[in-house]
Amino acid sequence: MTGAMAKLLERGRFGMKPGLENIRRLCAKLGDPQKELGMVIHVAGTNGKGQVCALIDQALRNAGFRTGRYTSPHLVKVNERFFLDGRPADGEILERAAEKVLAALGDDTEITYFEALTATAFVLYRDAKIDYTILETGLGGRLDATNICEPKLTIITKVGMDHCDWLGDTVAAIAKEKAGILKDGATSILGPNSDEVKAAIKTDYTVECEGDFTEQNKVTARKALEILGVEANFEGTMWPGRAQKIDRFIVDGAHNPPGAEALVQWLKANEGGKKFSLVMGACGDKAVDEVIGILREVAGKGYAVKTKNPRSLEAEELKEKMRKAGMDAEVWEMTRIREVPGDVLVCGSLFLAGEALEELGAYPWGEGQNDPWEKLK
Repeated sequence: MTGAMAKLLERGRFGMKPGLENIRRLCAKLGDPQKELGMVIHVAGTNGKGQVCALIDQALRNAGFRTGRYTSPHLVKVNERFFLDGRPADGEILERAAEKVLAALGDDTEITYFEALTATAFVLYRDAKIDYTILETGLGGRLDATNICEPKLTIITKVGMDHCDWLGDTVAAIAKEKAGILKDGATSILGPNSDEVKAAIKTDYTVECEGDFTEQNKVTARKALEILGVEANFEGTMWPGRAQKIDRFIVDGAHNPPGAEALVQWLKANEGGKKFSLVMGACGDKAVDEVIGILREVAGKGYAVKTKNPRSLEAEELKEKMRKAGMDAEVWEMTRIREVPGDVLVCGSLFLAGEALEELGAYPWGEGQNDPWEKLK
């Protein structure tokens, strides 16, 4: 990738700096585009928020509305973060928005990768004059760059333990950070959650659902659409790399304990008592041992791979973690994924899910442009 977007991506080296001062300063130079996004739906949560965003987006478009959807991270190419009318934004359109952000940045080195991309999304959707903008938080909620938006509806999906170094070391503490997106004048929804989360987050509506994670996300999306007065028609929804079946392969982006638990429950409910060959890659800053322990219930032999993410564990180290958990495991290469025998489960990282979709010929949006600076998940 070249041009303005490439220069924004280079800001990955500045790391993460939670807080709203930088993004407010940048957006002021851009004319505060976050105030001109149509009706805004703001979504936070540990797991499920991306699928809820996709479901709401599809239903709104099925009802005839123009939409923008900003999510993170991406599976393969950065354009996936900037959906416009149901598809990743065209490179030329995205580049025009990025050029405006790059010009506003000048020599400001304080603005991070995620802040620059969030400002790009605001500019993109303002200029497109869409009806609805759906914004997914990148990390937490209270200090997330998306939180300078002016929402009409806020949603918090399943909350669990992840990003503890940034958000707190208890579910209640993390829940309170997520609840930072709640604002006066915006209707709020809390998706299916534990009693601990319900006690920490008070919203206008609390959704209950005993089904698996896909059903819980659909129920949450239905409630949002009911409030908006829009039919919950999810036909055509595409959210690849999440419990996605491709022949004998299941590809999922589960990368934290809550996500792994939800995936195991889904597999037990939908795939009987199968034992899967587990192709896994993971980032070193995740609770990898715990995730392996959870997946052990549905896994037979393990195949440890290194992902393209710079934070990826080496395959040899991941193999040893698998063996420590009692699994027979070996080092493997994603280019040989079709050689893995039997029913195959691919998970541990969203980047790994993207690589798997490419190798299996199932990536839906053309050739990839992998962004090496991904820092969020």
